[in-house]
Amino acid sequence: MSGSGIQEVETVETASFTRDTRISDAIADPAFGGWGRLIFPVDAGYWSGGTLGSFQMTWYNGIDADMTVEVCNYLRNRAASGETVFVDIYSDEEKAADPAKADTGLLFFRGDEGARTAIVSAGGGMAYVGAMHDSFPHCLELSRRGYNAFALIYRPGSRTACEDLARAITYLHEHAGELGIRMDGYSLWGGSAGARMAAWLGAYGAESFGEAAYPRPAACIVNYTGLSEVTGKEPPTYSAVGTDDWIADWRTMQSRIERIRSNGTDAEIEVFDGLPHGFGLGAGTAAEGWLNRAASFWERQL
Repeated sequence: MSGSGIQEVETVETASFTRDTRISDAIADPAFGGWGRLIFPVDAGYWSGGTLGSFQMTWYNGIDADMTVEVCNYLRNRAASGETVFVDIYSDEEKAADPAKADTGLLFFRGDEGARTAIVSAGGGMAYVGAMHDSFPHCLELSRRGYNAFALIYRPGSRTACEDLARAITYLHEHAGELGIRMDGYSLWGGSAGARMAAWLGAYGAESFGEAAYPRPAACIVNYTGLSEVTGKEPPTYSAVGTDDWIADWRTMQSRIERIRSNGTDAEIEVFDGLPHGFGLGAGTAAEGWLNRAASFWERQL
């Protein structure tokens, strides 16, 4: 796939981002080498705020300004030091044939060399990709646990999003050695629309979305989405949701987990009293620590 692949940049000296840094300045930072625009939703109609500290997104609550700054500095510092951060999953020819594919890619949060891999897809109602709150923080925390974590920036739309996740799975399998990652026992994570993507790829496989057949994930983390479908082919599944979620009813999610479990597959759900939709990491809420328990659930499958 000529033109696709791992993007590295020369070392670039830049000042640290703060809450007062303008989002436009963060996007244009030379360390990002042109892909900085993908850190924030490509469609500006779904986010607001002029600075990192004031950044907000449609349908999400509790966006942590300090985490936004931390993520941006993490990505910038790693890119500035010449490390692999952005991974382009489509070739130049594919992007020329479908220009929307230029707005895709993987952001790499490196863990330990040769460690297992998590692919995280943010929500956004299949209208945009809310990565700054719904996948970047998760990847950062997973990398601190030693896992290699990738946040997928995908084309909104049920089919196109799944095609991009299928391509990401394919690309990481084909380039695992080059990236220094381990793909056996990988996991798929997602919140809201991203959770549906994880569930669908887990059940149907990359081959159902235009790619070669690869092993299914060892576990799927499927948070705050109202998906009720159970095919009988689900991988072990962990879910989390709040009782005040106005988009994903916790009862629907609980029923799905019970049905997966009745098929003989490991599955569990955490329901947090009073939490709304899109709580992300849940810092400072009843959901705080769910990611550690979800990671332990994944580890149990290995």
